[in-house]
Amino acid sequence: PDFSRQFILSFQYFCESGLDSLQVFFGPEISEKRSLHGPGPGASEGWTEYTLDLSTSPQWREPVTLLRLDFGRHAGKTIRLRDLKLRSPSARELQIIARREAKVEAEKRLDARLETYLTATYPCRVTRVAVGADEVRVQVDAGDTPLTDVHLCSVPLYVDITEQVQPTFSVPLRSATGVVRAPRFAPREGYRHDRLLSKWFLARKHGDTWELLSRARYTDDDAIEGSRNLPVPKPRSRKGLGGFGVDRHDHGSDADALGIGYVTVNMVLTFMQPGPGKGTMPFQYGGKTYYASRGAIERYDRTMRFCADRGIVVSAIILIPKAGGFGGNLGRIFMHPDCDPKGIFSMANLTCEEGLETYAAALDFLAERYSREDGEFGRIHHWIVHNEVDAGWVWTNAGEKPLRNYMDLYHNSMRVAHLIARCYDANAKAFVSLTHQWTWSFDPHFYGSRAVLETLAAFSAAGGDFDWGIAFHPYPESLYNPRCWEDKKVNFTFGTPLITFKNIEVLGAWVDLPRMRYRGRRRRTVHLSEQGPNSPDYSEASLRDQAACMAYAWKKLEVIDAIKAFQYHNWIDNRHEGGLRLGLRKFPGKEFHAERKPIWFVYQKLDTPEEDQACEFAKKVIGIKDWNEVRFTGTIQ
Repeated sequence: PDFSRQFILSFQYFCESGLDSLQVFFGPEISEKRSLHGPGPGASEGWTEYTLDLSTSPQWREPVTLLRLDFGRHAGKTIRLRDLKLRSPSARELQIIARREAKVEAEKRLDARLETYLTATYPCRVTRVAVGADEVRVQVDAGDTPLTDVHLCSVPLYVDITEQVQPTFSVPLRSATGVVRAPRFAPREGYRHDRLLSKWFLARKHGDTWELLSRARYTDDDAIEGSRNLPVPKPRSRKGLGGFGVDRHDHGSDADALGIGYVTVNMVLTFMQPGPGKGTMPFQYGGKTYYASRGAIERYDRTMRFCADRGIVVSAIILIPKAGGFGGNLGRIFMHPDCDPKGIFSMANLTCEEGLETYAAALDFLAERYSREDGEFGRIHHWIVHNEVDAGWVWTNAGEKPLRNYMDLYHNSMRVAHLIARCYDANAKAFVSLTHQWTWSFDPHFYGSRAVLETLAAFSAAGGDFDWGIAFHPYPESLYNPRCWEDKKVNFTFGTPLITFKNIEVLGAWVDLPRMRYRGRRRRTVHLSEQGPNSPDYSEASLRDQAACMAYAWKKLEVIDAIKAFQYHNWIDNRHEGGLRLGLRKFPGKEFHAERKPIWFVYQKLDTPEEDQACEFAKKVIGIKDWNEVRFTGTIQ
């Protein structure tokens, strides 16, 4: 083989803890001088691709007859590998390599501009943006600023105003304070842009350039006229199931038997189709026709109707696969242009007009269909925007970016989902999805969930705070070990490395901080939207520990008012989760027949009069006599 062209080392891996590095030695001579240090395969709960460009090492240009791979610098770690190979770079990887250095410098400049934008003091303010059927009403306050050449301006929300302000709409300011009106819809070639999805600011015109005088404000989420009069849900229990779908074997009957009040449903945007054809259904957005897969939508309909009939609260998880998952040219439109092939899912592509409008069309279709007053197709109550964004390198990839740059993208994606949902349901809200890696992670690509929350709060406040929620995943420290009361990487401070069931009180205290509240007043809604203890095997001891962990977690949660829902993952053991057995039921198939585990019966009794009796056994397993022994009541700071 021509190894001068096959310089991409790639493999798929599953590693619950992550590794801190990968060192590749170039043989035949094995020495530090002839090696390349790469980033470690990060913590991954699904089969993830790892790639390393070996051509970045000078030694690769010399004769190489063997490679030695050293996985990490710490003993006792487990990594599963498959499809290990050397290969030529893909066209996408060649693009990434070609623009790598220029991209790094551009990201640094953007990060500096965003920091200045978020921390600078501006002389003017936009204080409110209300959207009616045909017009936008913008409340402004120019303070003592002379009004000469001062304009109210707007741009679609994907436009970066931190480098050079170039409004797509502007009108001279006639008064220092008051309301300025503008048309809601802006004609474009072939469609109409909805200024619901614009941001508004004050700027002074200097010839052909503009001076920014205020931060940009988005539409206020409580100022959208025409939202439907939908009832506030009153679920029968905080218990939930994750990844729900009635087409899964016995999922529906278990929802009834377990008394489920909440579910998450994966909404993969590949239901969008590139054009008309057999099995598609047309719909309109912004005066343009789009197409959806009838089969995919009818599957969602069955799940939504099932949940609506039982008063189950549904949170849709919005997922964007990489380009290959879509038909036609849709992958290029939906996938973020910087998405690295190593990621499983992509960030939304809100870098251009086409990306914004197509993403908005998909969300508008779902929100309109599943927020009807007659409930014809069921209801989506909330919108979890992408998955585990603090671990976005794996689950919501937008390439290698500083945190501020990444969260600028993610904040816009949340705003789009939240505002579109609010057009149809005044109680709907977007949720940010986070792992249990609070301030610490093995993977240098990950940001940490606390840092994500702090940065999201800063962007949200700068643009006019909106009522987003938190979808947290407090797995045990080791996904394989259900004895979470033995977790070591946790404490009861806001600087804790992890938030697991053992110190879940930290999350409850965090959302009570004034700076984390919606507009400084109301506590944000928290759902635990994906978590579950593992049974390492099907031995009596393992199944007992798994069930005890569930009892332990629930007894801590029942006194934390901030946490409103617990969506259990996974309903049934999955053979594609790297050996994990997180389910309430065993593996499906002839060998185990999806048999209910002991944890199933514990979960069934939670939130019922039989709860205490069902959980009693766990005290002996944990080593306590009273549940108050595991509940933290001190001060967290």
